[in-house]
Amino acid sequence: MTIFSLYAGQPAPLGPRQSLSAIVKQPVSQLTVNQAGTNEDQQANTKLHGGPEKVLHQFSFKGYEALKQQYPELTFAPGMMGENLLVENMDDTNVFIGDIYQMGDVVVQVSAPRAPCVKICHRFDHAGLDKFVGNQGITGWYYRVKQPGVLRIGDTVKLLERNDATVAVGTLMQCVFNRRFADQAATLSSLAVLDDEWRGKCARAVRKANL
Repeated sequence: MTIFSLYAGQPAPLGPRQSLSAIVKQPVSQLTVNQAGTNEDQQANTKLHGGPEKVLHQFSFKGYEALKQQYPELTFAPGMMGENLLVENMDDTNVFIGDIYQMGDVVVQVSAPRAPCVKICHRFDHAGLDKFVGNQGITGWYYRVKQPGVLRIGDTVKLLERNDATVAVGTLMQCVFNRRFADQAATLSSLAVLDDEWRGKCARAVRKANL
């Protein structure tokens, strides 16, 4: 596998309230990655985006295909979901929480799914997009950085390590977002590979389903 494209953005007004967001990104030839972020990409809301557990966001070609099929009236193209990178043959069904990947000189670890928010709806001026990507489990995922360096288009991507007790990114997202997966969420709420935030989300999903 190789890096197909890279993206970075700067905060700019978005949506009816003109709140700052960096979801609109532009293609770049490289990303200088460190353990707290990148030199090229910035975030507006640092409480919800960025930081050591969310240094990079990756989306998938499979996610874009699902969006195109559901919303043929809208235009979707690589980079438009606010991701930092796209890699062919990687998607929410075959990437697992805790996976460690070598990307060129950089080593990263999958930390969590991207939680969908209303900024996705504002980006495309279409209500309900956030709920669709959540229910479908096509939100993409975040990386923490194990070894800093520079990512470049065309860099080789290789899986180095996968935990035996883990879960696919899309499955975890659906367990939290879609009531039909509540039974599985009960199992995931004690999975050690998840951080406290996502174990808590799984537990809340179970409680909500049982109301």
